[in-house]
Amino acid sequence: MPVMINDDRLQFHLHGRNVSYIFHVMENGQLGQLYFGKKLRNRADFSHLSKKEARVASSYIEDDPSFSLDLIKQEYPGYGTSDYREPAFQIEQPDGSRISNFTYRSYERMKGKPELPDLPGTYVEDEDEAETLVIHLEDAYTKLSLALMYTVYHDRNVIVRSAYFKNHGDLTQEIKRAHSTSVDLPDADYEMLQLSGSWSRERHVHERRLTPGVQSIQSTRGTSSSQHNPFLALKRPMTTEHTGEVYGFSLVYSGNFSAQVEVDHYHTSRVTMGINPFDFSWKLNGGEHFQTPEVVMAYSNEGLNELSRTYHELYRSRLARGMWRDAERPVLINNWEATYFDFDEEKLLNIAEKAKETGVELFVLDDGWFGKRNDDRTSLGDWFVDSAKLPNGLPSLVRQVNDLGMMFGLWFEPEMISKESELYRKHPEWVIQVPGRSHSVGRHQLVLDFSNPEVVDYIYERMAELLNESNIEYVKWDMNRYMTEVGSLQLNSEQQAEVPHRYILGVYDLYERLIAAFPHVLFESCASGGARFDPGMLYYAPQGWTSDDTDAIERLSIQYGTSMVYPLSSMGAHVSAVPNHQVKRVTTLDTRANVAYFGAFGYELDVTKMSDEELHQMKQQIDWYKENRSLLQYGTFYRLLSPFQNGGNETSWMVVSEDQKKAIVGYYQILAEPNPGFKRLLLHGLNPEQEYCVSGYEGTYFGDELMSAGLQLSSGYDGSQTGGLEESGDYSSQVFVLTKSGQLTDRGEKS
Repeated sequence: MPVMINDDRLQFHLHGRNVSYIFHVMENGQLGQLYFGKKLRNRADFSHLSKKEARVASSYIEDDPSFSLDLIKQEYPGYGTSDYREPAFQIEQPDGSRISNFTYRSYERMKGKPELPDLPGTYVEDEDEAETLVIHLEDAYTKLSLALMYTVYHDRNVIVRSAYFKNHGDLTQEIKRAHSTSVDLPDADYEMLQLSGSWSRERHVHERRLTPGVQSIQSTRGTSSSQHNPFLALKRPMTTEHTGEVYGFSLVYSGNFSAQVEVDHYHTSRVTMGINPFDFSWKLNGGEHFQTPEVVMAYSNEGLNELSRTYHELYRSRLARGMWRDAERPVLINNWEATYFDFDEEKLLNIAEKAKETGVELFVLDDGWFGKRNDDRTSLGDWFVDSAKLPNGLPSLVRQVNDLGMMFGLWFEPEMISKESELYRKHPEWVIQVPGRSHSVGRHQLVLDFSNPEVVDYIYERMAELLNESNIEYVKWDMNRYMTEVGSLQLNSEQQAEVPHRYILGVYDLYERLIAAFPHVLFESCASGGARFDPGMLYYAPQGWTSDDTDAIERLSIQYGTSMVYPLSSMGAHVSAVPNHQVKRVTTLDTRANVAYFGAFGYELDVTKMSDEELHQMKQQIDWYKENRSLLQYGTFYRLLSPFQNGGNETSWMVVSEDQKKAIVGYYQILAEPNPGFKRLLLHGLNPEQEYCVSGYEGTYFGDELMSAGLQLSSGYDGSQTGGLEESGDYSSQVFVLTKSGQLTDRGEKS
């Protein structure tokens, strides 16, 4: 049983494959934290894990100087009754008080995992694969109840947490802070790992030692943001990719969030994560409830890569949904960097026809097909086909692409509106705004008020009409600006701080309705690239546009950092033209593909301008990818060399099949080294007793050799050659395929 309960002592022990999470009811009726870490055997009593001791200058409960909430590890702490650290929640009552006292009432245990109302979340397909514990607490004075939900999967190292508040009284209560999780760890000997950056350089890995005080990441932009991903990890200083202890915290939410670690004066660490309390409040009237998003807490004592593997397997199979969850993703071509806004039907069909010859399976029409959209200043919200560009209409274009044997995809930006649009002229009140204040703009556009159900209904009707009238099988859902002047004309003055959360609930509602109506459509989420690449989006769209930056070298850092939490099947990765449109760098077509292979693969360039040699090379790339894409999208991923360490000149990673009979390794060098030393690459995840053939190498190698002695890499140009080696120059790369010796390849050839 993954949930074990000592009813006499009210102790709760949750355990997964190799993780234990233990808490109890304290003598004041509140919940105390006992342990989170490597799996422990169950025992009759865990009371010895609780430490109480009187200390000078501590406030304490009643007449027991040893019972100070400032010193005791807690499970979901409040503020104001002897604990001076930042709390998990805060509720303001009608009399102005901010003191709460939620005490234990009961528990319930159930098989499986219930859905969260109106929010994304992990799930089960078989109720026996997980168990959920709900702890019911009550504040008798305010007549509020609090349900803390914990789900533990039998065979995974995760604990999934959320909180649910309900007002059983008649008076309105105001939630000022409602985090999804809080965990008190007994020491502060950790490094905090975060994924931070900006547009075109999202999710870079940053690490820092914990120090006294609060260290945090957050977003106040209305999305999870490019600046900080809603994830943090705490790892021991000696932890590496493959050894050592690490805790992960990942928020399944797409809006304003906060994630922080507070180190107190006794060097203990409190981790809290959830909706950002800055500029947030929620009016809870009598009979109403509030559900927090969930946090997926993961644990590994085998390094960062094992933590990532835990997230990959869970998010790929128990967060992503629908027919595309397990399906091989089609190779696509997107017309954006080929044409931008300058296209007509003939130009699009020329691109599609040429792409089809190379083996591309999906043609995606990006921005510019609607309204009078000849630049980024107009027409957002006017989801009607531009007859000047497509005089025969969208259904005609879709049919012609389908007749080529290709799927058709379409770009939308449903959450935005241009001032220069028919929709804005009809409904200026549908914009997020504050009366009497001017509008800031981003990319010449404003944000629609998705906290208003009428707006969501209208956008749904327009999108559904377009999806119904044509055989559209892919939707790229973009979102290209953050919120400013946050307010809603349809909410009263006391609800204005609810707008960002209500907005995200509106986005989720629109996604849910479209998925239900069009289950065959592959949705890809996008937000100026990676500004909303989070688990909440993955629940609706099984892949996301990883970054607007398609430069192969920058993508090494972006995709490496993204892989800390997100599976390869979720990362849109394209080959684009050179000089690259974001950084003007020139890399070989091989290197661009060798990076993009490790994701949902596609192209974003003008194939009609490619040479015959380049088109032949592109066809070879697509053929190779199709042969290997199941492994690349759904294999077990291992990071080998980090672009964030040792000068960052080399990056390497690999994927291994479940049966360990096949693996694919990517190796990348940024700048060439003169007369380099002898390099070897240590692989991971192989069967140590299995014999492998390695493409480009003679003979065979046992798995233990490749993992312990390593794969010897070519030395490159050392002065003795007359021509040098292509794979040794600037921005060079190599991909190796490992197959079990004597195994038939996908093409029927023996390795």
